[in-house]
Amino acid sequence: MTVFIASLFLPKTVQFDVPVTNHRSAWSEKKYPFSTKPAKPSPLEQPPSLFQPTNITPPETPTDEKKRDNPFANEDGLRVHIPLSESSTDSIDGPADRSSPTWGGRPDQPMSRANSPPPPSIVDKGRLLQQAIGRQSFLKTRAARSGSHDRVFESANWRIVNADQGNGGLRNAALAAAREGFTGDYIWVGTLGMPIDALQGTQQLQDIEDKLATEHDMLAVLPSDKDFNGHYLHYCKQILWPVFHYQLPDNPKSKAYEDHSWKYYVNVNQAFADKIVKNWKRGDTIWVHDYHLLLLPAMIRKKLPDAKIGFFLHVAFPSSEIFRCLATRKDLLEGMLGANLIGFQIHEYTRHFLQTCSRLLNAEATPDGLQLEDRFVDVFNLPIGIDPVSLDQHRQEPKVQEWLEVLRKKFQGKKVIVARDKLDHVRGIKQKLQAFEIFLTQHPEWRTKMVLFQVALSSGEKSELDKTVSDIVTRVNSSHANLAHQPLVYLKQDIDYAQYLALMSIADGLMITSQREGMNLTSHEFVFCQDGKICEKKHGVLLLSEFTGTSSLFGGNELSINPWDYRACADAIMKAVTMNEEEKEARWTKLSEAVKRHTGAHWFTELMTRLDRVYEEQQRRDQTSVPRLSLHHLVQQYSRSQRRLFILDFEGTLVSWGPVNQIIPVSPQRTLDVLNDLLIDERNTIYVMSGRRPEELDRLFRRVPNLGLIAENGCFLKDCGSSTWTEMADPEQIRTWKEQVRGILTYYLERTPGAEIEDRRCSLIFHYKSAEDYESAMRQANDCASHINDACEEQRVHAIPLDGCVLVEPIDWTKSTAAQKIFDDLRTKMGPDEQHESPVDFLMVVGDGRDDEKVFRWANTLGKEGVVKEVVTVTLGTRNTEATATLTQGVSGVLLALQKLASMA
Repeated sequence: MTVFIASLFLPKTVQFDVPVTNHRSAWSEKKYPFSTKPAKPSPLEQPPSLFQPTNITPPETPTDEKKRDNPFANEDGLRVHIPLSESSTDSIDGPADRSSPTWGGRPDQPMSRANSPPPPSIVDKGRLLQQAIGRQSFLKTRAARSGSHDRVFESANWRIVNADQGNGGLRNAALAAAREGFTGDYIWVGTLGMPIDALQGTQQLQDIEDKLATEHDMLAVLPSDKDFNGHYLHYCKQILWPVFHYQLPDNPKSKAYEDHSWKYYVNVNQAFADKIVKNWKRGDTIWVHDYHLLLLPAMIRKKLPDAKIGFFLHVAFPSSEIFRCLATRKDLLEGMLGANLIGFQIHEYTRHFLQTCSRLLNAEATPDGLQLEDRFVDVFNLPIGIDPVSLDQHRQEPKVQEWLEVLRKKFQGKKVIVARDKLDHVRGIKQKLQAFEIFLTQHPEWRTKMVLFQVALSSGEKSELDKTVSDIVTRVNSSHANLAHQPLVYLKQDIDYAQYLALMSIADGLMITSQREGMNLTSHEFVFCQDGKICEKKHGVLLLSEFTGTSSLFGGNELSINPWDYRACADAIMKAVTMNEEEKEARWTKLSEAVKRHTGAHWFTELMTRLDRVYEEQQRRDQTSVPRLSLHHLVQQYSRSQRRLFILDFEGTLVSWGPVNQIIPVSPQRTLDVLNDLLIDERNTIYVMSGRRPEELDRLFRRVPNLGLIAENGCFLKDCGSSTWTEMADPEQIRTWKEQVRGILTYYLERTPGAEIEDRRCSLIFHYKSAEDYESAMRQANDCASHINDACEEQRVHAIPLDGCVLVEPIDWTKSTAAQKIFDDLRTKMGPDEQHESPVDFLMVVGDGRDDEKVFRWANTLGKEGVVKEVVTVTLGTRNTEATATLTQGVSGVLLALQKLASMA
């Protein structure tokens, strides 16, 4: 078995041996094609340092000129150790360099030939004209240079090196799983993370592809520079990234990018699909990762209907109110639903996704996933983690020890709180620094006793946020610093890996104020580095935003903070620096247990195991895999049994009509006759289950006196031969949730002319089949179902969108709970010597609807566990099912099969 791991960037890229100076001038001209801004070559010889004089603020805020301009980022915030000789500095998740119209800023890689992005404003005619004139000049210059530029790379020596972009957490998890015994072979599928137009059609590019495939098990996807630029820098970073982090695409710039770049997003996803389909063999597994490739699962499914496909989203998934603002919302959701299994970091994101699909696609959301018309898609959450083994190895390096000594001397006698974030609005750096300023103002005694060490990775854009943060830094240090001490150290550049590990080890706290973030694995690394293995134990305090995915894993043992509540954040800083050692150790111990439990290796292997399991289950439930009911085999099972239980659905199974809001005009005489014939044999017990009211079922089946009945989908039960009904549901609980739900239904009723509400004893039904505008009514009904499921989760009630109606019923009382009650009651009626046996040795369940699936599952479990010898579950529906057999003849087929059994009496 081979596992294809599809991620936008490969863990490897290509480095060419070319003259840096000549290529740099061309690259600089490429970066500023429409202005006279001079190029500023960046020296690459030395890594950034914590304590170079130019890094001290105030009065100078350090710039990021020593950092090579690279818009790519590790999408999960995890540091990946890359030797300086192989790549530039490490980076973390965040928007790409928006000041650069293209990508490919490394001097040892080709220039991009992609066009510039659309203008920020689609109505800025003056700028459009200016850019058009400037572009014509740039194109002439680029055309003159392209020939010599291409020849340089065609003949240059090259080597495969570790990439400094991409998903570091995914990469580490795969390596850790392989180290810990994961036996499957995996092949990476992704792009090289560099422009390739200059190499198209050359032997160089073919040799690179071959070497990646044969020596590194990597398949390179090679989209054109134009496609990749539009996909990544435009659609992913300007549209999807903000929306997935709760920023509405409501400005002209976003709309221009969305209109301009959707086709490129589709093209790149299609290029991935073509590469995977070409190399896939039966039995292989395909794992697609992150928001760059949302369309890929459905594209693969279209070509490979039987493929085993998983999808995992590493960033947050927003609420439906945010996601629905995307013009391409349905395309993106349907693309994800091509997978067999969809994974998210935490339960919140899973719930948002299920609600969004229910609202926008009218799909039935269950706790386990989504029931589509033709198949079921499992949805779950499993947080990714770090690789403690690899991290521990890096901590043993001599450079880390050297920096530990430097930092001990530098911060002796002071409390140190560290932070490392991308300089964008999502990371909340401004909120953090303002909270720190309030802390120093409120507690002046701490001005000389502590340091906030903020590492800020520039996004490359000289934005208003950049200026605002620099102003705060200057103001704080101007007000609270002295000649011997600087309370706020602000580095607008990254630090090398040894410095990072040393800083995490000696820190007294880590402060994360993200306004929204998928996980934040920096917090995991901080907790791990505080174990005292390479220096004295600190048991540092973790100040963590409640809006990160990681906050849901730590059980309140972190100091949870709201980034927008500046004073509460300041109070949290005070609590962190004054916390006693006993409390710090107790908190750290719990945090450490969580970090060690949720490792990258565990995440990877659990994903693979779960995908295998759900794929097998889905294949078994596929209608094309479920056999037709064999009457011959059914008769044999029936003949060798002595105690038989039949549980039969009514609407659509025993009668051909069945909308629950319509009155049956005549008695279904044939059905009644078949039931009476079966009940002649005293060894047979029959229950009919329905969504109708008890009084309706009494009227329908008054001529079958020994029949048992289940009304309102399990809320009422009438035993065989009894004249009274047992109310299974709690009346007080029903009354409570009905009051709340009725108000929501009334709200949507007023906005849906022609709709009506049916009030049953234990359920409410919103009917819109007769609405004046059916399409509008369907949208209102979907919104209504999502609203109820959001607002009434604690009341243990759920809304199910059905054909022409929305059914609202309790979660705790269903057809399956009623079936279990029947089974238990039959056991209690047995003699004392027989109660260790099963009350029945033949169980047959027949149904046609979604609500019957739970009864099928219950019955099949009894058969698998050996509780009942003969179990037969039959469906008349066309969707995937838990039933072990199908009947294609509909109601007539059911009655014929039952009549066949009755004739054997």
